[in-house]
This record gives sequence, structure tokens and C-alpha cells, in this order.
Amino acid sequence: AARSSPADPPAPPLPKVLFISWALLSSLPQMVGVVGLEIHAQIQSTSKLFSGSHVRFLAPPNSLVSHFDASLPGTLPVLNRRCVAAAVLTGLALNCTINRKSLFDRKHYFYADMPAGYQITQQRVPIAVNGMLVYSYFEGRRRNQVVTKSVKIKQIQLEQDSGKSLHDDERSQTLIDLNRAGVGLMELVMEPEMCCGEEAAAAVRELQLILQALGTCQANMAEGQLRVDANVSVHRPGEHLGVRTEVKNINSVRHLAKAIDYEIQRQMEVLQSAGKVLNETRAFDSKSGNTIPMRDKEGLQDYRFMPEPNLPPLFVYDSEASVPAGIDPAQVVVIERLSGQLPELPSVKRTRLVETYGILQEHSFTLVNEDGLIDYFENVVQTTKAEPRKVIGWVIKELIGNLNSQNLKVSQSPISPCALAELINLVESGHISSSTAKQVFQEMWKAPEKTVGQIVKEQDLWMINDKEELQKICKRIVDSHPEEVQIIRGGNKKVLNKLMGEVQRETKGRTDPVQIRAILEKMVS
Repeated sequence: AARSSPADPPAPPLPKVLFISWALLSSLPQMVGVVGLEIHAQIQSTSKLFSGSHVRFLAPPNSLVSHFDASLPGTLPVLNRRCVAAAVLTGLALNCTINRKSLFDRKHYFYADMPAGYQITQQRVPIAVNGMLVYSYFEGRRRNQVVTKSVKIKQIQLEQDSGKSLHDDERSQTLIDLNRAGVGLMELVMEPEMCCGEEAAAAVRELQLILQALGTCQANMAEGQLRVDANVSVHRPGEHLGVRTEVKNINSVRHLAKAIDYEIQRQMEVLQSAGKVLNETRAFDSKSGNTIPMRDKEGLQDYRFMPEPNLPPLFVYDSEASVPAGIDPAQVVVIERLSGQLPELPSVKRTRLVETYGILQEHSFTLVNEDGLIDYFENVVQTTKAEPRKVIGWVIKELIGNLNSQNLKVSQSPISPCALAELINLVESGHISSSTAKQVFQEMWKAPEKTVGQIVKEQDLWMINDKEELQKICKRIVDSHPEEVQIIRGGNKKVLNKLMGEVQRETKGRTDPVQIRAILEKMVS
């Protein structure tokens, strides 16, 4: 008998490990972003940190350079007391512990715009540590729900700025401008406690407002007075932090949010495709909205930190009584004296505005965010008879709307607080309607030399209050719209709005809608 061929061997079972892996993967928590910030704030001072050279934006190249700034042999640093006071004041405003004794260090790196080959900074014992920044942002469909969070500030340190390299691609050469070399900076290091671009942008915006209120930094990012480096990583909650990248020198709050969100998404995609996130420095390309690699991160050892031999320890004192004998208290930085100079900070201003005037919380943010707007608003409130809630509508919708459309500051408004108050008073007294007032506002904007009364008189915009005249106007509208009148009498009361619109059109908005509705309802009933 012929031998039967053996049956095909059964297919091997799929490995159970595969199923377990996918099950585990799907049950893992989603990756989240982790963001820390390093912010370089240019100190508002007339001279540099260690030399007497002036500080001025857009000065002719290399026109503000001392021998020390150029690192000529034999020159020594002389510490600027104003810069120390600015750092201490900033630390106090951010709830930092002020180190009564801090130290300066040399941080070595070799760039053409760093002529000494090192930067004087405070790596070991900075001037302020362990602070806290409280910030808020809006979420929700209408962006009117305030979310308040905080981020720890690890330290604030004093350090020099570098010069500026100007690259000439046509001639294949780099030009050096040392005007910025040696300008005083505060570096503020925020712990990696934020999770997205929106949070980081809100924190930086709040810091900007605080620095401007203190007068320690103008914080104009377009002029390089506030530069942000973002340290970004992703991980799954409960696991160790991932490998971080540093996005350098971001020069606007909007770009900061975009750069961080892009970098978080990029790192997630790299890890999800079994790739590896590199510890590198990246730059943000505002045109493409992407971050691009610049160089591998330099390790701490590359900087060869060492104590600065030409500067003694920096001492600040609690009070004038604690200043050692033989030292003029006016020549040192006294914490008690600076504490008394702390102004009303942005968060306190917002709370005061809400409690004093009963305005919405989001409106308090708008008032604080625009330089000079609080004073403008309060001047109008003090001069007008209207409630603050009505005034805030005029300020935010009409004033800010016009300022933004023409890219003007509050100080450049052609309409003064007194003029706006006069306009609002005419509405409150019933002399003009609110719709007419908006027309008058635009005329005032175009011709600020004219008073409110002149514009209203010239264009005959006074409210029509004569009852007989109103009766005649309404009668004329009703007689010319018989079909609409029949529909209203048939029960469709909404059509009455059309007749009201016709009255408003004929009178150029110079009638009281409530009064007109009452007259029309009586005529068509």
C-alpha cells in the first residue's frame, strides 16, 4: 500500500508576549510635556554691570565699549550697585530668599562676541533663591474661565550679556558689535513644572508685568530685553523625566507658546516611532513654526566654572542698623529699604480693580496688561456718572479696539479720559442714544480738536424726546408698512422689531428704543 503523506504541521500559535505588549501599551498613561524656563532679563540701568559704559538700544556699533568690555589686559570689573538693587527688588517681588552673601564665578566658553573667553555669572551662590511666580490664563469655550497656577523659581543670578555677531553672507564674514557686551542681566531659572506652551507664555507675560511694575527691566522682547530659553521634555506620569531639549532665544510670548507646543509634539512622535530624543539645543523658526537643531548640548564640565578672582563676595544687608561700622549705608544694598519701594504688583492690582469697581475678572487682566490703561479707566470712572461696568465696556470695546487697529499705545489715544467721560455722561443723561454715542466716538477719534458737544450739534444727533414728534414719526412708519402691521395684529409680535428698525433708521438712532416700542405697540394693537 502506498504510504500516505504526512499531514501539514499545525501553524505555531502566535506568541502571547505580543498580545501582552499591546495590552500594556494601550493601558499606559498618555505622554505629557514638561517645561522649565531660563529667562534673561536685561536690567534697566544707565550703565553696564561691571563698567561705566552707557546702555542704549540701537546705538552705532561699538560706540558704547569700555576697555573692560573689550577685555583689554589690566582692566578690572567694578560692580554696578543699581544692578544689585534691581536683582534684590525682583527677588523680593517673586518671594525669593535673598542671599546675604553671594559669589561670582567665571563660566568659560569661546564665542567671537565674548572677548574675554568667559562670562562673569553666579553659578555657586546666586543672589536670590527659592521663589514663586503665580500666573493665570484663560480656558473654556469663551476663554473666560481663569486658571491660576504657580511655578517655583530656583534662582535669580546676576551675569554679563555677550556682544552681538552680525553675519554678512554676501561677503562670507561675521562682524562683531560689543555695545551689548557687559550689559547687566538677571537670569531667572524656573523649575520644570509647566506642561504646555500656554502655561509658559502666561508665566512669562506675568513676569514681564512684574518687572515693568518694579522698573527693574523694561522687558521689551522685540528689543532683546527679555529672552527666553525653554527646556522641554516628555514622559509618562509616574516615570522619570525624559531627555530634554533646549529651545534658545525665543523673543516673543506668542513664539514661545508655539515653539514649546511644537517641540512637545515632535518629541512624542519621535518616541512613538521607537526613536530617541537627543539632548540638544534647538532654535525656533517662526516662519515654519518648527524647531530646528543647532548643536549638541554642552555638558556642565565644558564651561570649567571657577570662582571669579577679581570680585570679592557680594554682601547685602537686612537693615541700615546691620551695616558694619565704617561703611556708608547709602553705598550698599539694604533689603529693608528696597522692601519699602515695592509697588502694587499686577496680581494685587487685578484684585483691587475687581473688588473696587465690580468688573469681571477677565476685564481686570485687560486693564493691567495694557500700559497706562488702569489710569485711563480710573480717570474716566472718577469723571463720569456712569457705573464702572458701563465704563469698562467703552474702554475695552471702543478705545482698545481703535488703538489696536492703528497699533497705538494708550498714551497715544486722541481721545482723553475727560472727553470719553463727557460722551458717556451725555448717554447717561439721555441727551444722546448709545448707538449715536458710538458714532460720535469715531468722529472724536478722527477730529480730537472738536468737543463732544460740537460734534453732536454739527451733525444734529441730539436725542428726540418730543412726544408729539415721536408720535408723528411712528405714525408715518406704521402707515407705510400695512403688511407688517397686519402680521403683528395676527399674533407675530417679532415683526414689530422691523418697524422699530425703520424708526431708528429715519431718526439716525436718536430715539429711545423702549419709548418707541411702547408707542408702536399702542398704534398696532
